[in-house]
Amino acid sequence: MKQQQKAAGCPVEVTLSIVGGKWKLQIVYCLLNGTKRFGELRRLIPATTQQMLTLQLRELEQAGIIHRQVYAQVPPKVEYSLTESGRSLEPIVYQIHAWGEWYCEQNNIEYWQLSDNMEDHGIRA
Repeated sequence: MKQQQKAAGCPVEVTLSIVGGKWKLQIVYCLLNGTKRFGELRRLIPATTQQMLTLQLRELEQAGIIHRQVYAQVPPKVEYSLTESGRSLEPIVYQIHAWGEWYCEQNNIEYWQLSDNMEDHGIRA
């Protein structure tokens, strides 16, 4: 049986359907520095709730952006990393980051650096 293709909107719409939302690009940004456990991501993105982070991670996994590795041990250990598709977002995420810094500086808006937050939690950027 032939698979039916879904009609896609414009490429921007497709991209936003995958990485749109308040936390998804921040998750990708955190994972650019390597594999993280759930607790690490929670500390790096403190404004999100556990439920929302779980939901966003599941959606990114379903879209093929991140890989979820579960280790059969007690207590359970789960690690998240970027897939090849997720890694391909790196230049886009860094460009968005640079634009955000520029915008904040132009409009005198205070912002926090993720690298500062990572260092606060003993994670090398």
